[in-house]
Amino acid sequence: MSGKLELEKKCIDTIRFLAADAIEKAKSGHPGMPLGAAAAAFTLWTKHLKHNPKNPQWPDRDRFVLSSGHASMLLYSLLHLTGYNLTLDDIKNFRQWGSLTPGHPEYKHTAGVEVTTGPLGQGLANSVGMAIAEAQLAARFNTDSAKLIDHFTYVMTGDGDMMEGVVSEACALAGHLRLGKLIVLYDDNKVTLAGSAALSYTENMELRFKSYGWQVQTVKDGNDVAAIDRAIKKAKKDADRPSLICVQSTIGYGAPCKQGTCDAHGSPLGTDELTGAKASLGWPAEPLFFVPEDVRKFFRKALSRGKKFENQWQEDFDTFKQTQPAIAAEFLRAINGELPADWQASLAEFPAGSKDIATRKASETVMQAIAAKIPEFAGGSADLNPSTFTWLKGCGDFQSPATSSEGLHGMVGGVWSYLGRNIHFGVREHAMGSIAVGMALHGGFIPYTATFLTFADYMRPPMRLAALMGLRVIFIFTHDSIGVGEDGPTHQPIEQIMNMRQVPNLTVIRPADGNETVAAWQMALSKTTGPTVLVFSRQNLPVLDRTICAKATNTQHGGYVLWESAPDPNIILIATGSEVHITLDAARNLASEGVKVRVVSMPCWDIFDRQPQEYRYKVLPPQITARMSVEAGTSLGWEHYTGLKGKIIGMEGFGASAPGPVLYEKFGFTAENIVTAAKELLKSGA
Repeated sequence: MSGKLELEKKCIDTIRFLAADAIEKAKSGHPGMPLGAAAAAFTLWTKHLKHNPKNPQWPDRDRFVLSSGHASMLLYSLLHLTGYNLTLDDIKNFRQWGSLTPGHPEYKHTAGVEVTTGPLGQGLANSVGMAIAEAQLAARFNTDSAKLIDHFTYVMTGDGDMMEGVVSEACALAGHLRLGKLIVLYDDNKVTLAGSAALSYTENMELRFKSYGWQVQTVKDGNDVAAIDRAIKKAKKDADRPSLICVQSTIGYGAPCKQGTCDAHGSPLGTDELTGAKASLGWPAEPLFFVPEDVRKFFRKALSRGKKFENQWQEDFDTFKQTQPAIAAEFLRAINGELPADWQASLAEFPAGSKDIATRKASETVMQAIAAKIPEFAGGSADLNPSTFTWLKGCGDFQSPATSSEGLHGMVGGVWSYLGRNIHFGVREHAMGSIAVGMALHGGFIPYTATFLTFADYMRPPMRLAALMGLRVIFIFTHDSIGVGEDGPTHQPIEQIMNMRQVPNLTVIRPADGNETVAAWQMALSKTTGPTVLVFSRQNLPVLDRTICAKATNTQHGGYVLWESAPDPNIILIATGSEVHITLDAARNLASEGVKVRVVSMPCWDIFDRQPQEYRYKVLPPQITARMSVEAGTSLGWEHYTGLKGKIIGMEGFGASAPGPVLYEKFGFTAENIVTAAKELLKSGA
């Protein structure tokens, strides 16, 4: 073996046994993939990955996504060895309290981790969003003389990822969009946590991905660095197709009894087996966490390479800034996630006397104004633009220019381009959410998605991860209640809003009219620390007269006193969305009979709950226990505001197929029923 090959082997084994030692010390973790995929990871990170360990946020770095997040020690070993801010002590503290090396990689927690991964399939789906972001930013900012954005998105994935449906959804779209900067290294070891992958997984991966429009290669020896290197080089040359490289590896490579079996997947090897693995690969049993000095020097070349990469980019950018200062400033603004100074200047207003309008339609008007001011605002729906009204007019379709040259059926006028800001996700809600998360992770975008509220269940994993990572993603849901009408209970959301309200850091806003809709959009765009859910009605709603009711700007508090007949009410009625105007009608009827009543609009629970106690007590005085909530969704949870003495008008089951007004009447969402219930509550002495 030549000196070069011997050093490469030492480097690969260092990755393997840093990971295995950390897992053994923690008595917890997944050694199988770090042992089996170390050669592929080494090849990518030392021969291809463009990154700077001293500046993990450099805009034009290659993105690396470890979709198989359970193999986190593979990534942590690479981060430590190449010079990121991750010490050997951090490696030794794997999976411990306060550690920089948690059980699965966490975005913003560990330098160099691009994505929080662990829920299988999500990382690979996120990477499609990253590749979309790279393609559009390149189309928008690159010139013949300067390339501000020109990088790849690399993914390491495994059998478990490939089984998840979200991967099929996302990769099919990636192939259609011809995202040639997306390269996936598939750790094809044919073993999952519970046994052989063949127990449930016998499809032809090559044919599957070729049918998506991907370039597919196979490397038959997962330890063949030269073959893996050639495959990556070939993938990088294919500008019109994303690439899948099937690297046939052995899970738990080197472990004498457990390699190639599920026993190596999800638990430490054990002292004897780990000692045997080191012996079989010629690695010293002691000391633990051993990094040979020549290995450390080799890996730390990433520091000088990274500095050179970034310095060259910075020189090019500085030159570009001299000739194109306005465009350069716009690039930095978008990458830094800053909004234009005047972005709110042209937002719509809906004056008193305006005709009734669905909040989905009011949102459409607002979105056009936003799109005109914020070029990085981009997204789409799950094939529902005619119903969700989330189309950005005049902003074009995001499609591959290569596709347009083929004149595909259905193309209408002009040439398709990666400049288009309307993304056709197709009927792929799960992938849509994950792709939007990837766009936000990449930077330079404020992505949005749209579908019917009842289908929010298809999108819960990426929504939860967006909240966990603190990403500005806007999830739009229309057709918000039984007001959907004739489509029936399959399309009538009942429990979805309350489910989403329970997700930490996920702001859920259900506006009552056009002006609350404007405020909701302002809140969503201003929140930079997490995602926002906007819930809009299908049916038309009155525009509340703000000369009589409180200003809609109060929406920013999450809940506010909309109207009251007296400053010292006997009863408080709390409502959201399309039930607010009905509740307001009921309150006026009660007031005409001498009842002192207050109406509170509560579009956003979590923002209201974060207000100072003084404000919350002003809106909902604790001494007033006669409280009633009105929302056409599940009643469970409203006790939070009504208290145990209060009354809740909500849904106790699913809806039905009938016109929306009929359903509101049959299920009790009428002013008459609210009045009756309020009188009963007052009579009970609550």
